[in-house]
Amino acid sequence: MRGNKGWLDSQFEYSERHGISIPCLESDWEELSLEHQTAILEKWEMIRGGIPDHIMRFEAMIRAKTQQLFEEDDFVRSCLINGDIADLASRINDLNIWFRTQQDLDGDAKMHIG
Repeated sequence: MRGNKGWLDSQFEYSERHGISIPCLESDWEELSLEHQTAILEKWEMIRGGIPDHIMRFEAMIRAKTQQLFEEDDFVRSCLINGDIADLASRINDLNIWFRTQQDLDGDAKMHIG
């Protein structure tokens, strides 16, 4: 698999919203060879290992926004800050789902794609 890094990279798509590459398989999991499945899983585990750091970064941003919200007197501005907090919380939720996503090398398990 090492010689076909381009193919492996094409199985992932970078998500600006989440700050990570997300699986975007071109074929059904069951149609992939064991070698390809293994390569995808190895790459995914490397990406997956960084998810907690991304979550912590978003949590820090939420804390900063929450502090801004406590200090904000303008209603319209506070609504915008609240929207920012909700968006960051949604990103954390998505990342938690991706972090819990695991794929096995057997045909019974399915990879969450979305």
